[in-house]
Amino acid sequence: MSDDGKMTVHRAIDASAADIFDVLSNPKRHTELDGSGFVRSDEKAERIKAVGDVFRMNMEGPHMGGEYQTDNTVSGFDHNKLIAWKTAPADTDPPGWEWLWELDPTGPDSTDVTLTYDWSKVTDKKILSMVSFPLITKEQLEDSLGNLASSVSS
Repeated sequence: MSDDGKMTVHRAIDASAADIFDVLSNPKRHTELDGSGFVRSDEKAERIKAVGDVFRMNMEGPHMGGEYQTDNTVSGFDHNKLIAWKTAPADTDPPGWEWLWELDPTGPDSTDVTLTYDWSKVTDKKILSMVSFPLITKEQLEDSLGNLASSVSS
């Protein structure tokens, strides 16, 4: 567990920032990326275009008693550089955890990608009683970066 309520992983990926951003901004492709095994499918989600966009995902995990849905509110958006969203159980306000993807081009076909899972702002006692943070491991975050690398190379 991280002492500050955050976990960050990095990976160099042999793809342009534009190609990587294209995958990250398309919720229909998020099942390909998920290293946790919780994401099942999008729920008629549109491409992410701006801060404030919301996309719904179909999920499954024992921490929520099986199948459930999340609403993900885009909290950061800088085309080809950054995309972030705050996750919440469907039809609720985000309780404080966030996913942040940062892209740093190192060449025309290479990008350093940083993925941060931040649960430092979760204060809701009900959520904290249901979910033991961090909900996923560092290895699962690294698997997400590996999945991203595979998805942009195919």
